[in-house]
Amino acid sequence: MQKKKSSVFPGGVHPTDGTDKILSMDKAVQQYWPDTVTILSEQSFGGKCRFVVSPGDTVAEGQMIGEPEAFMAAPLHASVSGKVLEIKEVLNQGRKIPACIIEREKEHQETDWGFRKEAADISGISREEILKALRDGGLTGMGGAGFPTHKKYETDKAIDTLLINGAECEPYLTCDYRLMLEEGYALVNGVRLLLKGSGAKKAYICMEDNKPKAAENLERILDAVQKAGVMTEEGQVELAVLPTKYPQGGERQLIQAVTGREVPMGGLPADAGVIVSNVGTARAAADMILGGLPLIRRIVTVTGCVKEPGNYLVPIGTSAKELLKLAGGVTVSQNRVIAGGPMTGPCVASDWNGEEELFYITKNTSGILVLADSAWEEQPCIRCGGCENACPAGLTPWQIDFAFQEEDYDLCEKLYASECIACGCCSYVCPAKRELSVRTRMARDAVKQKMRERAVKKA
Repeated sequence: MQKKKSSVFPGGVHPTDGTDKILSMDKAVQQYWPDTVTILSEQSFGGKCRFVVSPGDTVAEGQMIGEPEAFMAAPLHASVSGKVLEIKEVLNQGRKIPACIIEREKEHQETDWGFRKEAADISGISREEILKALRDGGLTGMGGAGFPTHKKYETDKAIDTLLINGAECEPYLTCDYRLMLEEGYALVNGVRLLLKGSGAKKAYICMEDNKPKAAENLERILDAVQKAGVMTEEGQVELAVLPTKYPQGGERQLIQAVTGREVPMGGLPADAGVIVSNVGTARAAADMILGGLPLIRRIVTVTGCVKEPGNYLVPIGTSAKELLKLAGGVTVSQNRVIAGGPMTGPCVASDWNGEEELFYITKNTSGILVLADSAWEEQPCIRCGGCENACPAGLTPWQIDFAFQEEDYDLCEKLYASECIACGCCSYVCPAKRELSVRTRMARDAVKQKMRERAVKKA
């Protein structure tokens, strides 16, 4: 069942030796149910929703509480059963965002669904029913920008390949690994549903070769599902075990590594005949389509400089401060708290003392990482070309950096800044410690804004 490849995408880095993952990869997932949740109306940047509940209302777990108001939004659901205390603006990662605060009044009752233990019969579920469930269940990408899942699957492009992303190449994070290890049947059943919904005939569950236990577990389950004879209708599901290299989990890099295709400049994976979904999204698809449970919780890795690193299954809206306390608190006074992983996640606090609120878990929050702070200063570029060699998108970050600082956005566009994937490889390898990733990403955003303005004028 395993498909192994020796070749990978160009560029990339090896930011760690694996000791970062060891902190939490052997820690089984623990459930945690807070007394209150703070569910943000904007679960991803630009994905605004309008709350349809009011203070004093009683809500049930899984009840819809927010309607989408933007292209990047998906419906919001109550992640606990209880009473709506307030709807107010809260500060989250430096931005004020409307939020619904719910006090939990009932204990969560876990349902013992069969699809979590064995192959499910999905022959009676149509593609239209799958797409509707993805939309109504509020499913989003759970490993990246939080793009609404149903929009990927409602494409008019011809899709022949589905990639389920379990690469988890970001250092320190192990939530996807634990899901593949502990929730294998739910994941595989979710993949089968997404494969049927995509219209493709082939799906690959992709991971790096530093996760052999997860590969063995999924290979065993796929063999069992195939022997059960329930996979003939929706297509074939295989494993793709890839060399460990960052950013293997980037959509474009994963597509190139597994299929050999390249997504055209300015295009989407669908333009290459591919849809990419995270393993967490596939697992959530099984919950919604087979169990009727919307996306209201996820696994979060809490790791780094904390007393007890681990993985926690928590409702959306859980306080990051509470999870750090659950992990025993931070172990260094001079620290940086990062929402996500160290290569792409934003720093939300420095020298955090455990008192201030940090942020609230959203559908695409994969981790909370605490690192010891270190002082450094940018130095002049020495033209070594290291960033150019490491860039998986084939860009020249040092040139884009200079053009951006000169506010020469036309040159930024000529240098293809729009294709930056914000992976952080350029900053990681830079011996001058230049903020290449930050400024290249800002150049990308400026160029894309210019491109949008041109398109509007033409229209």
